[in-house]
Amino acid sequence: MDLLGPKTRDGDKPTMRWFPVYAGLRDAIVSHRLAPGTKLPEDELASIYSVSRAVIRAALQALSHDRLARLEPNRGAFVAQPTKQEAREVFEARALIEPKVAALAAEVAKPAEIAQLRLHLEKEHEALHAGRDSDAIMLSAKFHVGIAEIAGHSILTGFVKDLLSRSSLIIALYWRRRDTTCESHAHHALVDAIEKHDAKNASDLMRSHLIDLLSGLDLSLGEKKPESLSDILR
Repeated sequence: MDLLGPKTRDGDKPTMRWFPVYAGLRDAIVSHRLAPGTKLPEDELASIYSVSRAVIRAALQALSHDRLARLEPNRGAFVAQPTKQEAREVFEARALIEPKVAALAAEVAKPAEIAQLRLHLEKEHEALHAGRDSDAIMLSAKFHVGIAEIAGHSILTGFVKDLLSRSSLIIALYWRRRDTTCESHAHHALVDAIEKHDAKNASDLMRSHLIDLLSGLDLSLGEKKPESLSDILR
């Protein structure tokens, strides 16, 4: 997902009427209230959110851009359903890229940026301890994006954002431990290493952290009793 929210599209006015629909569906998907593969009919969503089908279409396009939904010609929109193979490949790619990003961040991080990371950790832990799993997953992803932005490498940051769009749904779908979102000691240790400008330790910590994240996933889809969209989203 675009971790700062979707960008305004050409023709969108400041009201961005599609954004509340996008945000509601995004949270329902990431929190796994909407199961992977669930069909998202435009007419039913328009009725639920009391908006036009054009607004729904814009929201679904934003979800597709963020890899949370897939749009199929002549079939409609569906919640994305990452495979076990994709899950492994995403985390393998993250384990290749993010250790380098963490090392770069450690080399250049400023005190204000470290303070921002620590403030972010507080919000992440509050969400996790309050049982707000959707928020915790998104905040965890933003933490990793924050490190990439400190590193100041635009190409690698783009890769990280794209991989996190995929891995947030993978975590929501496959996690078997609530701390899979990101254990507190792992993120705190990363910030400590970055603050000390210890590039090697930051890289090693990031790699082991991502390996642990992958090990915390149960890569088998269980059956979930279907519910109506109206019951889930209202």
